[in-house]
Amino acid sequence: MANNFAKEVIKVPEPTLRRLPWYLAFVKLLKGKGEAFVSSTQIAKEISVDASQVAKDLSFVNVSGKTRVGYEIDTLIKVLEKFLGFTAQHKAFLFGVGSLGGSLLQDSGLKQYGLEIVAGFDIRKEMAGKKINGIPVYHISDFPDKQKELGVIIGVITVPVEKAQEVTEQIIEGGIKALWNFTPFRIRVPEGIVVQNTSMYAHLAVMFNRLNSIEH
Repeated sequence: MANNFAKEVIKVPEPTLRRLPWYLAFVKLLKGKGEAFVSSTQIAKEISVDASQVAKDLSFVNVSGKTRVGYEIDTLIKVLEKFLGFTAQHKAFLFGVGSLGGSLLQDSGLKQYGLEIVAGFDIRKEMAGKKINGIPVYHISDFPDKQKELGVIIGVITVPVEKAQEVTEQIIEGGIKALWNFTPFRIRVPEGIVVQNTSMYAHLAVMFNRLNSIEH
């Protein structure tokens, strides 16, 4: 018999998830300066949000502060890192070993945040057999075998825009369940597949537009 009183899973709002890493980075800086406690007001001032919003965001991660003292920094860092998934290592494949893809393979800092790219795949045969930052690169045709071997379900997409949808469909069929999409193309995926779009070009357009507005 199903348990009708099972604890409801609370979905954290995306804006909150986007702010929490900023809070984490700030309190880590304070820890480096020898601070032991931080208030929501301090965080709010640094991140430029309301203190009430900080308190609301932190309520999702089940951490409580002390009256007139604030949050214990060591505890807050530990809780935030675990909540955001930074403490567990998630293996990923990268698709498209061009200039951007190659740079991500070189970025060892991703492992500090829980993402370990264990292999790269490219359509160019001359790339197969190479290693970048110790990470092997294979031809895209080797993906199904490597996925079965390693069981990786996260894919980082840095292919040319015209190949984005084609590669997306190919790797989902091969077992990828979550996609970090760096292309400016809004890929279409079946229900149940997680997609995080990170288009540098879109952010660049926003910056140019805002810059233009203050210049005139």
